[in-house]
Amino acid sequence: MTTLDLIAPAFIEMAHSIVWASVATVDADGRPRSRILHPIWEWDGTDLFGWIATAPTPIKKAHLAVHPYVSVNYWSPSHDTCSAEALVEWYTDDETRTQVWDKFAKGPAPVGYDPSIIPGWDGPTSPSFAALRLTPYRLRVMPGSAMLTGTGGVLTWQR
Repeated sequence: MTTLDLIAPAFIEMAHSIVWASVATVDADGRPRSRILHPIWEWDGTDLFGWIATAPTPIKKAHLAVHPYVSVNYWSPSHDTCSAEALVEWYTDDETRTQVWDKFAKGPAPVGYDPSIIPGWDGPTSPSFAALRLTPYRLRVMPGSAMLTGTGGVLTWQR
């Protein structure tokens, strides 16, 4: 098992280079549903958090109301993969939505982008804009070389 202080920077480096992730939720009947989302991750030396700018759709809201967890999986064509299993919290207050909007608007390339390009997101207080905060309890980072050539270490961490 890898310590969080070692895996968090490696996870962020890989996740931010891949950018897009398959994120799965589970409905009240235990059925999974995946979608492609664009998390941004922050490591302060002690805690790792992810943020997702998203629309608070009825399906996402219903899934997360009964099962407030997600599985986040990144994959690149070189077979680099990293994943996070995380507790999720909705944020719909103006202050947090503005902070998350700014995280993406001012984020480093390639993970940063202008959220206003999304239809219906006129600004951080738009009714169709919300923020999800991800608090991981399990992480995995696997360079493609580990699978393809047996070189490079697989990192895992669990709270």
